[in-house]
Amino acid sequence: MIRFDHPISTNRLVRCAYLLVAASLTQFAYSSHANAESTERPNIVFIFADDQCFDTIAELGNDEVQTPNLDKLVRRGTVFTHAYNMGSWSGAVCVSSRMMLNSGRFLWDAHSRYQTAEQERREGRWWSELMKSAGYRTYMTGKWHCRANAEKSFDVARDVRGGMPKQTPTGYNRPLVNPTTGEVSDPWSPSDPAFGGFWEGGTHWSEVVANHSKGFIDEASQRDEPFFMYLAFNAPHDPRQSPAEYVAKYPVDQIKLPVNFLPEYPYAEAMGAGRQLRDERLAPFPRTPIAVQTNRQEYYAIITHMDAMIGRILLALEQSGKADNTWIFFTADHGLACGQHGLMGKQNLYDHSVRVPFIAIGPGVAPGKRIDAPIYLQDVMPTTLELAGVARPDHVQFQSLLPLLDGEPSQYDAIYGAYLDRQRSVRTDRYKLIVYPTAKTVRLYDIANDPLEMNDLASSPSHQENLTSLFDQLVAKQANLRDKLDLGELESYQPVALRE
Repeated sequence: MIRFDHPISTNRLVRCAYLLVAASLTQFAYSSHANAESTERPNIVFIFADDQCFDTIAELGNDEVQTPNLDKLVRRGTVFTHAYNMGSWSGAVCVSSRMMLNSGRFLWDAHSRYQTAEQERREGRWWSELMKSAGYRTYMTGKWHCRANAEKSFDVARDVRGGMPKQTPTGYNRPLVNPTTGEVSDPWSPSDPAFGGFWEGGTHWSEVVANHSKGFIDEASQRDEPFFMYLAFNAPHDPRQSPAEYVAKYPVDQIKLPVNFLPEYPYAEAMGAGRQLRDERLAPFPRTPIAVQTNRQEYYAIITHMDAMIGRILLALEQSGKADNTWIFFTADHGLACGQHGLMGKQNLYDHSVRVPFIAIGPGVAPGKRIDAPIYLQDVMPTTLELAGVARPDHVQFQSLLPLLDGEPSQYDAIYGAYLDRQRSVRTDRYKLIVYPTAKTVRLYDIANDPLEMNDLASSPSHQENLTSLFDQLVAKQANLRDKLDLGELESYQPVALRE
């Protein structure tokens, strides 16, 4: 049954009552193939980007990037402005993010079942299997990167992709600047199909996702049962390739350098994001302005190209006649530094790499609304279960967002972050503490007044009480989340100046 653990609004009470009735009818409909009642349950379209930072949508404040279709979704729906990925046990952060997403489990519980994900699926502890059990026809295309069988996870699976398109050696350490002449050299092109990557197979992978999605929607328009679509773009992951006309929208000399740009991050090696990490090798060391501008040019271009493909999917949905009874969720598996703090990848706990866009559109969802309460992106999974009338299984640890959409507070008092055994963080609405155990270093930011995380307050005498409180809160969260990394005592991390 659906449990009400706190007071609920009238809207949610009505919605939940409806879902309970729908759930009670699901088994009959599913076993007898009588689908007349199931047409009333909402369809669900989940659109998932790869490597997209929270600040890469024009309507949300970035005047450099062009995202007309995502802008429409922002205006049509409600935006969760502080959505996060919990972290990663792998340099491929997307693996952890997607395992959490599909299993519904927090980071370290998801890790313990990563190798046995197929067993989790077979035993029904899997997002798409739970949607199937509610009578949904399930569909997937694009990036998977889970150890469960994608073809068996969904009723229909098309062009299931691996972690990323193939990079080429020329795609790294670029562009270079001649120190004598200042001439810029770059052997790689984002729009040349000769470099493969997103062009492998003859059609850009983002276009393939749109093509397949449209095909499924066209078919679904002729069927009665509700559908669940898991549309996973590889974009804007590197190699950041898009047609030449999209790259041309962003002249490199007009790309702004991030305000928090650094030539190199001082703790990169100690925190596991050093010069040997694949993502970090995309640009030369130390970082140059032109290298960061070039990478950001290509980042924006592939986002704009993906946005155009999302537009095609949304148009097909409108033309299907199903849009009025469809929920749409858009988010990404994690963010990306792309030159911020001297970093290129996502293997860090700054907001640019752990915070993602998150948009919810559906019947009764307030248009143009912003919710600042903290969430995890994986909360989308139990949200869709509630919409489908599925009681949240005991193993699902993330929380439905329907209460927040109805004005209730977040169930998370703070956001926890982890990367390997090299980084830990805790973020409240005012402060963020980042701990580097190997470097025996802590960093403290007043994110309310320093959202770009540029002014480290860890050595400030006036912030030692905050530092202690946050460290204790982080240790408590580790225990609750079964994080086995022993951080030791805070005193061993404090700057030398404070110990003297």
